[in-house]
Amino acid sequence: MTEQPDATARHRQAVRPGPAAAEYRIEDLAHHSGATVRTIRAYQDRGLLPKPERRGRANVYGEDHLNRLRQIAGLLERGYTLASIKELLEAWDAGRGLGGILGLVAEVDGPWSDEKAARITRAELNERFGGAHDDEAVAEALELGVLERLPDTPDAFLVPSPQELAVAAELHAAGVPLPAISGHLRELRIQVEHIAGRFLDFTTEHVFGQYLGHPPSDEEAAEAAALVRRLRPLAQQTVDAELARAMRTLATRYLRSHLDETAAEATEPAAPAPAPAVEAPAEHPPRSRAAAAPAPAVEAVRLPRRTVHAVRALVGPEPERTEAFIAAAAEREVQARTMDALADRS
Repeated sequence: MTEQPDATARHRQAVRPGPAAAEYRIEDLAHHSGATVRTIRAYQDRGLLPKPERRGRANVYGEDHLNRLRQIAGLLERGYTLASIKELLEAWDAGRGLGGILGLVAEVDGPWSDEKAARITRAELNERFGGAHDDEAVAEALELGVLERLPDTPDAFLVPSPQELAVAAELHAAGVPLPAISGHLRELRIQVEHIAGRFLDFTTEHVFGQYLGHPPSDEEAAEAAALVRRLRPLAQQTVDAELARAMRTLATRYLRSHLDETAAEATEPAAPAPAPAVEAPAEHPPRSRAAAAPAPAVEAVRLPRRTVHAVRALVGPEPERTEAFIAAAAEREVQARTMDALADRS
């Protein structure tokens, strides 16, 4: 039979103190939360923070106040306004969870690319860019975020986007100076950020507007998070497709323009040769241009007479100019068809 504790023992168990709850003065609460005393008082005035317990002449705060301050700080970092935070916290206090909201925030804050960051040592970085030890270029890359410092490893860097660094290395290997690459990236970022902003405006107006302007319920937050997951890859897919289309169109047009300039230069009339200062004796006739340099190999091709006449009407009756024009035009057509064939394959 189990012996029952007497009344004295039961009383001792009842009054045995448990772990004391943490208590803070406002200065201590500011220190532990990272907020200022002024901010804590402002939150109280706005109703974001419960009033402290009054003990004599002192105000005493507890763990609930510290947790609430940390919640507010986290929501502010995610872009919520104080008015929205107040509504969210009132919903929390009324018994509605914030799980859906925080899940949506986590989805938005998640990575927008499958690319994984990598590490690179300074020696490896120098080797990838021709072996030069360029501190100025490294400082520029750090400013642009192409590289990030690793506090525990001073001779190595974190590379958030290895693809971006690989593009820079290829451009440098092709002869592009590093300052030109940095300038190009700065300009490109301005344009890409504009595109990203337009995509967000578009999706906010037509997709996410229904979830804004009020604290969404858990169900609404879950729906919005699912939409973010579906729409996240669409921005990059659209830009990839449109960039490929633009490059195909502009590259073809660009090369054709240069081929046209080359053909035009080939058909320009040759400058007349200066008259000799002393006339050559009759027994030594001047050597012709053909004798000065070997003529290129040619092959006779039959052309319609009307085509030859049309060319002569453009460039003049000299056979050499007619032949040069037809050869340049044919070469230009071959190049254009080659570019079209390459574009069709891309």
